[in-house]
Amino acid sequence: MGELMTKRLIKAVLSGAAIATALGGIAAPAYAQRDPAYAAARAAGEVGEKMDGYLGIVGTETAELRRLVNDINIKRRAVYSQRAQATNATLEEYALTAGCQAILATVPGEKYQAPDGSWQTRTSAPPMRDSRCP
Repeated sequence: MGELMTKRLIKAVLSGAAIATALGGIAAPAYAQRDPAYAAARAAGEVGEKMDGYLGIVGTETAELRRLVNDINIKRRAVYSQRAQATNATLEEYALTAGCQAILATVPGEKYQAPDGSWQTRTSAPPMRDSRCP
């Protein structure tokens, strides 16, 4: 992805943050305030931010956890699709950029996916991010 496209995607991700927040996307805390199950799963380390821009299950999967994650990811995909089209990016490019931002927005104690695919717990240090992240 070229530098110009990366900058456009970052701008689009940030400008789309309000929409994503409303749908449980990039800025997860707003969604967490509306869904106690999501807030609890995030706080317990049962879910985490993936590099591809979607929420993932960390550890043991339950039917309820799968339903919750699927619901959030469907909403994220809809936002990503809309924003990707608006910025002339592919869905995958936009989702990766959104994933980079979501991982960066995690707070200490929350889970995120490292570039090697492993689940990490955020500390006070910056998270490990994909080399393609802006």
